[in-house]
Amino acid sequence: MQIGFIGTGVMGTGIIKNLLKAGHSVTVYNRTKAHAQPVLDAGATWVGSPKAVAAASQVTMTMVGYPQDVEDVYTGENGIFAGAQPDSLVVDMTTSTPTLAVKLTKMAHEQHLLALDAPVSGGDVGAQNATLTVMVGGDKSAYDRLLPVFQQIGQRVNYFGLAGKGQHTKMANQIMIAGTMTGLTEMLVYAKAADLDLPEVLTTLSSGGADNWSMENYVPRILKGDYTPGFFAKHFLKDLRIALQEADRMHLDLPATRQAKQLYETMVDDRGLGNDGTQGLIKLYEQPQD
Repeated sequence: MQIGFIGTGVMGTGIIKNLLKAGHSVTVYNRTKAHAQPVLDAGATWVGSPKAVAAASQVTMTMVGYPQDVEDVYTGENGIFAGAQPDSLVVDMTTSTPTLAVKLTKMAHEQHLLALDAPVSGGDVGAQNATLTVMVGGDKSAYDRLLPVFQQIGQRVNYFGLAGKGQHTKMANQIMIAGTMTGLTEMLVYAKAADLDLPEVLTTLSSGGADNWSMENYVPRILKGDYTPGFFAKHFLKDLRIALQEADRMHLDLPATRQAKQLYETMVDDRGLGNDGTQGLIKLYEQPQD
């Protein structure tokens, strides 16, 4: 299949490489071409704009940073909608707003395109190992056509309904992760203060009721002082803000999620640590500031 992919960051790179391994022809674009070099070396083809990607592709996938980036990539003068051919598919895998997913789907239909919102979970490890969880909303016929492709990059793929439902599911995912990230951070702070063997604590908790994906994947990095991003803290903060905005629209009060957002705002906005991975939250405890 001729697949276009826009966004060659930590997650996009892993996904693109797995699409290439599966035998697809992949055309890519990224704002900074140098960041695309690993996938170009793996066999992807570079073009100079999202418009050119869409023109060359049966399916155009996007994974960029923020909702405004998504809107620009699709609707700009040299955007996807300017180049997409009728009956092709567009798939936004960015964690973005449900409202924008609905808007883009409506615009896609006006151009005789099918659209999906398909955010993922699993971090850099899942992207590299093709073990992502894919949460899909949008056109069911597009989902049916792309399910084999999704299964080449993920181990769990679920369809949740009309446009925006994939993004709502990802918000539920991020709300859950907010709790696990604050929990694993404070668990480590407590265990260290109690002078426990931290690797042994991890082994023990991983075999009991406290086990969770974030702890298994991020605590080993913390113990090695590795704060490189499996998922950028600045993007996680963006997700928590979206989740709370959506909760407000549904008249929900999520105090634990609000607290997690405030902690990540301190990390990202006040400390300037947005390019760390989400596990960098522990720096707020290890290096407190007045």
